[in-house]
This record gives sequence, structure tokens and C-alpha cells, in this order.
Amino acid sequence: MIESLLLPDLVAELPAVVRLQRLVNTIREGFGCGAVVLLQQHREVLVPLAAVGLVPDALGRRFEIARHPRLAALLSRREPTWFDPDSLLPDPYDGLLDDSPGEPLPVHDCMGVSLYIESALWGVLTLDTLQSGAFDEAARLRLQSLVPLVEAFVRISRLEQENRALRLARANDRPVLPGGAEEGVIGRSAAIVRLLEELGVVADSELPVLLTGETGVGKDVFARWVHSHSPRAKQPLIHVNCAALPETLAESELFGHVKGAFSGATADRSGRFDAAHGGTLFLDEVGELPLSIQAKLLRTLQNGEIQRLGADKPLQVDVRIIAATNRNLAEAVAAGSFRADLYHRLSVYPVPIPPLRERGADVLLFAGHFIELNRTRLGVRSLRLSGAAEEALMAYGWPGNVRELEHVISRAALKTLGRSGSRQAILTIEPQLLDLCFTSQAPETGAAMPHNPAAEPVSLMPLRQSTDAYQRQLLRLALEQGGGSWAAAARLLDIDPSNLHKLARRLGLK
Repeated sequence: MIESLLLPDLVAELPAVVRLQRLVNTIREGFGCGAVVLLQQHREVLVPLAAVGLVPDALGRRFEIARHPRLAALLSRREPTWFDPDSLLPDPYDGLLDDSPGEPLPVHDCMGVSLYIESALWGVLTLDTLQSGAFDEAARLRLQSLVPLVEAFVRISRLEQENRALRLARANDRPVLPGGAEEGVIGRSAAIVRLLEELGVVADSELPVLLTGETGVGKDVFARWVHSHSPRAKQPLIHVNCAALPETLAESELFGHVKGAFSGATADRSGRFDAAHGGTLFLDEVGELPLSIQAKLLRTLQNGEIQRLGADKPLQVDVRIIAATNRNLAEAVAAGSFRADLYHRLSVYPVPIPPLRERGADVLLFAGHFIELNRTRLGVRSLRLSGAAEEALMAYGWPGNVRELEHVISRAALKTLGRSGSRQAILTIEPQLLDLCFTSQAPETGAAMPHNPAAEPVSLMPLRQSTDAYQRQLLRLALEQGGGSWAAAARLLDIDPSNLHKLARRLGLK
């Protein structure tokens, strides 16, 4: 019965993500269970590619195999594995089934099977239900009979992705998984799909790439994605945070120096360009480079040469440049703080990274990812979002983007554990613990906007108390966007640093 329902989808022309989603939907209906999840193994984690019956954030979670004994057991066997309802092994989906009436409940019956593609372990398929004893011996035999068909679905989807990659002129032999799971890119929104298609086109070239976008959007993640999908993927990717380079040491760090070049140079030292030879150099926050270093960088981009500090002769290097900035470099050129010729060299292929507020439901996928990280870090059995907390996350403007979301989830996880006091309970994060009292739509000035009363009820406070709370929120956001630097926060808020420190002390932030 299930086979006859699946066969039309196997031969139909469908996007991979749609095909795999139909697969898990049909299996769930055929077995009458609560949830079905298809997970691919990537190094030491299992990444959900398709799921039905779980909470919305489940597709963003990454399950460490070593920390989930049930998943490890499934991977270790070729035949279907069933876990007794009284098994002491924790279930990775406890509290995550979305059909739990009222309070979230633990999974009561679970089975699954490992999947192999071309004789290599690929991942697992899991089936879970809240009903104890739902999976009898007949159900396990049915699952065993389905394994070849499930593996065929995965194989067909992978082949179609590889063909699509060829049409986009990408010369690598690894498919792009739905959501970019293999390189840490989380997201299934139209904005991210379009972005990965664009990056896929440029990855195979040798052109410099300039990634632009607000602080916290994950430009470093997309830089790694470009490198891993390029012909240089097996060569090093060297990350340089230009904002953290002291001007007096920037030249030596990038290009190296010879013995005696300056006081303390007791031996020859290679720089970051040497380390990236044959690979990719990622210049993060390139807009913060001093003008004197910009001129030397331009020479390297033009001639493929570096000259170590104190050396007489240049050296040839073979390096592909990916740069990133949250500044408007065109404005910096007009202001004289960035060289126009370097700007044009770096921006041969500019790629804007969309902010989190433009990624729709990807917010919940990121939230799930950070929740699972915190669940592991805190050693709790289960950690989830309430429905109201999901709505609050979706309604917020995220001026600090993914970085801000990570901090919000980490704080909320700690508060939730503190209130419960039990690491063995199914813990639920409620909206009041997210501290999203003031929504921001991230205007161009970087200032946060007051909360929208239409989004959810807001209790009135005395004016001074409300003003102080709003200022605390602004200062926290500025610190997050400024990487924890008070000087950077002062620049973002356009306030004198000494006044900012005074205000922070009055508000209890220092």
C-alpha cells in the first residue's frame, strides 16, 4: 500500500526538498504514527532533511550522535531497530512531537532504520509515536521492506541535485543538500535558496567575492560555503578578522616579516597570505583595514605578489579572496576612508546577505539549532519552545540578526532551567523568558524601535522606568552589534564614549 503511494513521487519531476517531504508524509500516514524524520549523517551529527509531526524548529536542530544513544544504535545496525517503551535510553524527540495534547509528552514508541547509498552509510529514518506498543513485529517487517524504496528516494534526489549543480556550472562532486546542511547554512526560505544559487555560480570562479550585510547575518558561514564549493575546497581557508588587527601589526600579520624587520622580529615569519597559498583568504570586516594596508592589499590582488615586511624581493602567492563587511564601502570611498581602486577590485562580485527578518520561518530553524546546542550544553533531557514563544520570535525584528537570536535563546534556556531546577524534565521556553520587550525593525541608523502594541499586549510602566528599559535594550543591542566593544557601541549610537559609560553604570549594565 505504502509502496504504491510512493512510486509516483519517485519518478515525478520534483524539487528534492518536496520529494523527501512527500516521502515522510506518506510513511507517517501508512504507519499511522506521530512523527517521521529523515536524517543525513554529516561527520559526527545527524541533520534532519525532512520531517513531519515535529515542532517547527526541529529541522534546524543538529543531533550529535555521541549524545543520542538511540540514534547511535540505529546507525550501528542494518536491520530496523525497535526500542521498548520502557527503554531507559532518552529519545531525541521527547517533547517535540507537535500533536501532544496539552503539556508536551515523551515519546512512547520508537523504531528506525539506517540507510545506505552505494554501500556507504548515509543516515537514518525514524518513526515515533505517543502511543505505547504501536510498532509491533509486523510494522518492523513493513519498515524493512520499505528500506530499498526510501534509499531510492534519497539516491534520486541526490542525482537531481548533482545535475542541477552541473547546470549551474559548479565543478564539484558533492550535492547541495536542502537547507545547505553540509556547510552549516541553516535555512529553507526563498531568500536563502536564491542566495545559495547565486553563490553556487560564483564559487567555481576565481573572482573575488564581497559579502555585504548587517552584523550577525552569518557572512563567515557563507564564506565557508563558497570555499567548500570551489575547486580550492581541499586547500586551506584562512580567516582574518581585519577589525581585530592592530594597525602596527597588520602588515606583518597579513604579509609576514623577515628577521630584523623591526624590534622583536627575531626570525622570519610567514603571514596569512602564505598560509592561504593555493586556497582562500577570508578578509572579514575588510572595511576596517588601515589605508596603508589597503594599498599593499591592492598590489597583491593586482599582481599576485606579497612583500614581507623588511624583505627586498616580492613572493608570488596563489590566493582567492573572499571579503566581508557590514559597512557601506561606497560611502567609505566617498568619505576617503577606503580606497576606491581596492573597492572596485574587491567588489567584482558583490553578494548581499539577507538579514534574519527577511528569512521568514528560518527564524525558528535557527532557534531550534541554538536550543539543541543549549540542551546539550546544559545537560537537560528536553528543551523546546512554547507556541507563544514561537510567535514572539517570528514577530521580532532581529536588529542583531542570528547573533542576537543565539544570545536570546541561550539566556532563555538558562532562565528556563533555573525556574524548573530539573534537568530530567521536558523544559519549555515561554515568551516572557525571551526578553523581547521591545521589537526592532532594524532601521538604517541601527537604532531599535519601540515595541509594536498591535503585536502583543504591553503593560504600561512609569515613564522613567520605561525609558530606562528602552535604553538598556538599545545598549545591549549596540554591544552585540559592536562585538562586545563599548567603543564600537558608542559609534553605533552616535554618543560620546565617556557619556555611554556613565549611562551604562546608571542603568546597571557595568
